[in-house]
Amino acid sequence: MPPSSSRPAVLVTGGAGYIGSVTVGRLLAQGQRVRVLDSLMFGDAALAAYRSSPDLELLAGDVRDADMLARATEGVDGILHLAGLVGDPACALDPALTRAVNVESTITLAEAAKAAGVRRLVFASTCSVYGAAGEAWLDETSTTGPVSLYAESNLESEALFAARLAGSGTELVTLRFATVFGASPRMRFDLVVNLLTARALREGVLEVHGGEQWRPQVHVDDVASALLLALEHPAAAGRTYNVGSDPLNLRIGELAQAIAARFPAARLTVSEARDPRSYRVSFARITGELGFTARHSIDAGVAEIERWIRHESGFDPAAARWSNVRTLEARLR
Repeated sequence: MPPSSSRPAVLVTGGAGYIGSVTVGRLLAQGQRVRVLDSLMFGDAALAAYRSSPDLELLAGDVRDADMLARATEGVDGILHLAGLVGDPACALDPALTRAVNVESTITLAEAAKAAGVRRLVFASTCSVYGAAGEAWLDETSTTGPVSLYAESNLESEALFAARLAGSGTELVTLRFATVFGASPRMRFDLVVNLLTARALREGVLEVHGGEQWRPQVHVDDVASALLLALEHPAAAGRTYNVGSDPLNLRIGELAQAIAARFPAARLTVSEARDPRSYRVSFARITGELGFTARHSIDAGVAEIERWIRHESGFDPAAARWSNVRTLEARLR
């Protein structure tokens, strides 16, 4: 079936993933042609609702494959680069693999984008690059201090994209996401809000480590909105943006208490073990320059996740399919 739109395609790497599948749905709803490049580590079920669309093309492939990237970028106007190993535990499993997927492929993709004459590339990074920053408010000019390979690999890729695309016809926009929550066609329960909600509902227990760390949150649909803005907004070219909401800068303990309030039968426990990451982030730049506003609250997200869980027959939050690190562990055996 021929595409319904004559507009050049947008390439979404990692388009079958947690953020990618939501973003692909948003793009298709706008009448945009979409090409997805994904290794399909989690399968392609997240795109099932869109597979009948003539505007969706799915390429099963690896971002480390130069020939596949050349094919994927051909005739493309913009790239949303979401592919990669995500999360501290998953990236720590095999550091060499993490560097190959998250860092070395950056060079290959940048060169493919330039060769194909891609107008703009949007790179999905993370606010984890700020590391253990304590109480200070952080913006895009603040000193970075990653404390995990996941954060280090993203910071290296930010620099590599900037260096490789400098002076070319391909504009770069870098987005640093807060910790993401909410329902997605490719659901995850290794994210703090999603996981705490699942445990409160299914096990009656919410356990947090430490609790004093600052950790900004953002809903997955708001992340998709930021990606779409970054792809098209004239002011975004060459800029780096934190993606989230100032009011959703919460300490982990406060976040757990907010979730526990919805499940009064659940028991909240705090262990002494402490995650060193702590960062309180300003999102003023993306609001002021691009007009971005995060629409989803924690309460609304928890309610959404609860509905998702109650609808999922036989749901087990500990199942490997919901976790990046457990799925990768199984693949590496």
